[in-house]
Amino acid sequence: MTRPAHSRIVNGDKAPLPFAEIEYEARLKGLRRILSEQNLHAAVLTSMHNIAYHSGFLYCAFGRPYALVVTATDCVTISAGIDAGQPGRRSHGDSLTYTDWARDNFWRAVAHVAGERQVIGYEGDHLTVTQRERMEDFLSPLAMIDIAPATMRQRMHKSPAEIALIRQGAQVADIGGEAIRAVIREGAREIDIAMAGRDAMELEIAARFPDAEYRDTWVWFQSGLNTDGAHNPVTARRLVPGDILSLNTFPMISGYYTALERTLFLGDPDPASLAIWEANVAAHELGMSLLKPGASCAGVTHAINDFFAGRDLLQYRTFGYGHSFGVLSHYYGREAGLELREDIDTVLEPGMVISMEPMLTLPQGMPGAGGYREHDILVITAEANENITGFPYGPEHNVIPL
Repeated sequence: MTRPAHSRIVNGDKAPLPFAEIEYEARLKGLRRILSEQNLHAAVLTSMHNIAYHSGFLYCAFGRPYALVVTATDCVTISAGIDAGQPGRRSHGDSLTYTDWARDNFWRAVAHVAGERQVIGYEGDHLTVTQRERMEDFLSPLAMIDIAPATMRQRMHKSPAEIALIRQGAQVADIGGEAIRAVIREGAREIDIAMAGRDAMELEIAARFPDAEYRDTWVWFQSGLNTDGAHNPVTARRLVPGDILSLNTFPMISGYYTALERTLFLGDPDPASLAIWEANVAAHELGMSLLKPGASCAGVTHAINDFFAGRDLLQYRTFGYGHSFGVLSHYYGREAGLELREDIDTVLEPGMVISMEPMLTLPQGMPGAGGYREHDILVITAEANENITGFPYGPEHNVIPL
C-alpha cells in the first residue's frame, strides 16, 4: 500500500458557514491585495483566528499544525487526518488532509499548494521557531515576510455581516447575565452560578444559530478575593453577605467572542466599596463617551487615566481599558492594534468594534477591597458609537438583596 503525504477527503456536502460566500470572497480579496502589495506568491496562515476569518474553519489543534494557504488563485486549508471530512465541509474553498505516516507531511502539503522557491507571507506572531525552520526546509522560500500586522489591520474593520453577528452575541451575553443574576444567593457556589449562565447562553446560541458549531462558551463568576483578577478561574467558594461579585459571560458563536462583565454586591456595599464602585462606573461612562471616530486609543486611555489620577485611584488600575472584537477567544486571536492603552496610537474609525472595560483592584485589607469592573461593547459609527450591551450596570441595578 502506498501511503500518500496528503489527500483530499470528501465526506458529505459543504456545511453552512458563519457567513455567506460573498463575505469570505471579500476577505480573500483583501488578503490577496496584501499579497500583491508586498509582492508575495502565497500566504501561509497558521493561527486559528486568521484561518477562521478567511475560510470559516476553526481548527482544534491538539498539538498538531494547521494552515490556510492562499495564492492568487487558490484557498486551501491544510488539516490533520484526525478531523476526517470535517475541514472540507467547513472550509470556504478547498481542503487538503495530511497524513501522519511520516513526520512533516504537514509541510509537504503546504509546499504542494504554496510552491517552492517563492516569496512567502507568514504570521510572525504565531509561527514557532521550530515550525519556521520547517517552512524554510520544505519551501526553500526566496524570502519570508511577516504579514500578521497587515492581516490584523484588515480584521479590525468589521463588515456589516460581522457586526450583525457580534450584535447577536452581545444579546446572548445579556441573557447569560440575567440567568446568573437570578441564581445569586447566600451560600451558592461560584461554580453553580457560572453553570447557570453558561447553560442559558448555549441554549440561546443553539436556538438562534441552528447550523452553527458549538464550543467554548464560558462564564467566569468570581466573589470576594477572587474578584481581584479579570481572568481568575471559577471556584467552589460559597457566597456570604457583603461579598463583592464579578459577573463575566462569554458566548462564542462560530469563533466570534462577545462579553458582558459587571460588578455586583450581595447585600448593600459598605461606604468605601460604594465609593470605589461609583468611581469606576463614572470612568466607564466617561470612556464610552470618548469612543468616537477620530479619537485615538492612546488619547482615550490618557483621559481615563487623568480621571482616576484626580481621585487617587490610578495606581489600582491593572490593565488597558478595552479591546477589539471579532474572531478571538481566551486562547486565540488578538487585534492588538485596537486596544485602549497608552502605547496604541490607532485612530478609531466607523466599523470598528471595541469594548470599554475599566477595572480597579484594591488589595485585601484596604477599605473597599476587591475588583471592580464594567464592560460594554460599542460599535463605532459615522459620528459617535452604538452601545450594543443591554445589561444594566452600577449600584442602582446590581445590589442583590439578601
